Amino acid sequence: MEKAFKEKVEPKIRAKNVHLRTCTFTKLDFGEKCPKINGVKAYTKEIDRRQVTLDVQISYIGDCEIHMEISKFKGGVKGIQLHGTLRMILEPLLPDVPFFGALTIFFMQKPHLEINWVGLTNLLDAPGISEMSDTLIQDLIASRLVLPNRITIPLKKNMNISQLRFPIPRGVVRVHLLQAENLVQKDHFRGKSDPYANLRVGLVQFRSKTIQRNLNPIWNEMYEFVVHELPGQDLEVDLYDEDTDKDDFLGSLLINLTDVMNDGIVDKWFPLSKTESGHLHLKLEWLSLVTDQEKLHQDKNGLATALLIVYLESACNLSMDQDASSYVVLSVGNKTLKSKTCKFNKDPMWGQAFTFFVHSAQSQSLHLEIKDKDRQNVLGTLAVSLSHLLKDSEMTLDQRFQLDQSGLDSFIKMKLVLRVLCIKEPDPQSNNTGGKALKQVPVPAAEKGGNQHKSPLPPKIEPSKVSHVSKDSGVPEAKGAKKESTAGLTVIEHPAGSAVNENSAEFNAPAGSQYLEPHPLVTLPTRKLEHSAAPSVASLSSFATSCFELDSNLALNGTNLTGMPLGEIQLAVRYASLRRSLIVMINGCRNLMPPSNRGVDPYVRVYLLPDKRRASRRKTTVKKKTFDPHYDEKFEFFESLEEVKKRTLDIAVKNSRSLISRERRELGKVLIDLSKEDLIKGFSQWYELRTYRQSRR
Repeated sequence: MEKAFKEKVEPKIRAKNVHLRTCTFTKLDFGEKCPKINGVKAYTKEIDRRQVTLDVQISYIGDCEIHMEISKFKGGVKGIQLHGTLRMILEPLLPDVPFFGALTIFFMQKPHLEINWVGLTNLLDAPGISEMSDTLIQDLIASRLVLPNRITIPLKKNMNISQLRFPIPRGVVRVHLLQAENLVQKDHFRGKSDPYANLRVGLVQFRSKTIQRNLNPIWNEMYEFVVHELPGQDLEVDLYDEDTDKDDFLGSLLINLTDVMNDGIVDKWFPLSKTESGHLHLKLEWLSLVTDQEKLHQDKNGLATALLIVYLESACNLSMDQDASSYVVLSVGNKTLKSKTCKFNKDPMWGQAFTFFVHSAQSQSLHLEIKDKDRQNVLGTLAVSLSHLLKDSEMTLDQRFQLDQSGLDSFIKMKLVLRVLCIKEPDPQSNNTGGKALKQVPVPAAEKGGNQHKSPLPPKIEPSKVSHVSKDSGVPEAKGAKKESTAGLTVIEHPAGSAVNENSAEFNAPAGSQYLEPHPLVTLPTRKLEHSAAPSVASLSSFATSCFELDSNLALNGTNLTGMPLGEIQLAVRYASLRRSLIVMINGCRNLMPPSNRGVDPYVRVYLLPDKRRASRRKTTVKKKTFDPHYDEKFEFFESLEEVKKRTLDIAVKNSRSLISRERRELGKVLIDLSKEDLIKGFSQWYELRTYRQSRR
C-alpha cells in the first residue's frame, strides 16, 4: 500500500496544481484496525432473479496515520471514521466458476465520514471548516461510488460490462409538495416559523421557496426525480425554519419509493418525525419508462413527457495538444451537465451516464461540446435531434458520431436512449388515488397532545397484504388496507407510527412471521424463543398517539391470571447505528385471552422505560374482533446506543374499549431488559404475554 501511494497517488496530487508539485508523503501507517461488517441483507423480492443483491453495512474506525509535506508546511490525517451501506450486485449468474460474471458496488446514499486532521491541517477540524472539508471529501466519494455512479468489476474474462455499469433507471417519481400543518414554532419572539423544504433522492436535491411567518405553509410546488435503484432509494424530505444564522430543524420524512412504484399514486398527509408536531401533505406519482410512442404526449403545465439517458463512452482523434485535458458539456433545454476531466489524452474515455427530462421529443435536441480544460477552447461540437430516436422502435441510438468543429477523423462514442414517461392510471371505479392514498383534513397536533397519526374514518378492513421490510432496518411493515367513506371522503387505514412502507428483503424472523396462523384459544403452544440477526440501517420514524389507558389485573371466568401466559407477541428489535435510533417492530399477536365473551379489539402500546410520558408513548392501530392480530408496524426511538442499553422496553397489549367501559383492560405485557441484548445484531422473537400489577399506564 505504501508503494502504491508513492508511485500512483503522490504523482496525481502533484499534477493537480502547481502549488502541489512538492507534495511528499513522509509517513504512511494504515494502522491495524480493519473495516467491520455490521450486517448483511440479502434481497429476495423486487429484484431480478438472475442476480444476487446484497446490502452490506460497513463501519470503519481506523487508526491510520498519514503525514505529508508541501513546501515547508506539514500536515496529515490521524484517524478516519466511515459508516455507510454498500450495495453489491452479482450478475449475471453463470453455471461454472466463478458463478457470477461481474460485481457492481455503490453506496445508496453518501456515507458518513469523520476525519481527524493533524499538523497544519488540524485547522480543518475547526467548527464550520470541519464540516466543509468532510463534505468535500464526501462529494469526492459520491462522484465515484454513490448512485447513479457505480463501479463494476468483471469476474470473468471477455465479459461485456457496459450494460451492467449503466442500467436504465427504474423510473421517475414526481413529487407535489403541497402544504404542511401544525409545524413547530421556532421564532419564539414572533410566535411563528419561516418554513422551507429540502427534498432529496440520492445525490439530487431541491429546495422549496420559504414561506414567511407561517406554521401552516402552502407551497404547491412540483419536483421530478430519476430513481435508479429499487428497492433501496428513498425520498428524503427535511423541513427547516429559515434564520439569519443557523436554520432550525422542523421535522423530516423518509418515504420508500418501492411503495410509491407499487401504488402508482400516493396522495396523503404524512406525520413528521423527530419533532413534536407537524404533518406534510404530498402527492407522489410514479412514472414508468416505456417504449410505447403512442403514450408520448405534448408537454402540459411544464411536466416532462420523456427521459433521455446519455451514456457517454469515449472520443478519438481530438484536435488538441498531447498534454491537454478535456471534458464534455451536455445540454438539453435549460439543463446543462458536465463530465469529468480526462487528462493528457487525445482519445479520452469518460464512461459516464447522464439523464435529462424531455418536454418535447419532436423538437428538442441534445447539444454537446468537448472543451480543453486549461485553454477553454472548443475541441468539437455535436447536436443530435431527439426526433431521430423516435424513428427506432426501441428509441435507441448506439454509435459513433462525427464531431463538428474538429478533425475529419474526430468521433465521439455515445449511446442515447429515450423513454416515455407513463403514469399508472388509477382505477376509474375507485375513488382512491393509490393503494395507500389518504385524503383527509389533518387532526391538529395541539388538540391531540403531540405529533399523532391523523385519525381515519371507521375502517372497512381488507385481508392482510404481504408485509415489506424497511431499507435500513430490514424490519417489515404492512401495507395499509383501503377504507371507504359514505361521505365521499377517500381514506385508508395505515399503521400509526409509520409514514410509508419500506420494501426490501424479509426480516430474518422465524418462518411464517408474515401471516400468523390462528391457533386454538385455549392452548398456548410451547415455543423455543430464538434470536435471529436483523439487517441494520435506518427506517421510517414513528410518533406517539394520545389515548388514556387503564390497567387492572386480567381475570377470566373468575380466575386470576397474573403471571400466567396470556398469549404471545412477536417482536423485532434492532439499533440503527446510522440514524442513532432504536427500531421496534410489532409483527403480531396470537392466542390472546379475551376479557369477556364480547371478544377483543387489541392494540399494542410501547414505552422505552423509564420514560412514560404521553409524548413518548407509541401505539399501533386497533384490530377489530380478533385474537390473532397482525400489525407489522414499526416505531423508532431516537437515543444513543449507550442510553438505550440502560433502558427497558415495556410492551403491552391492550383491549380498546370506551373510557367508561369496565372491559378496557390490559391483556398482557412483556418487559425486555435491553442491556442484555445484542442490539447491533438485532433479534426477532416470540414473547409470552403476562400481567404485571405495578403498571398503571
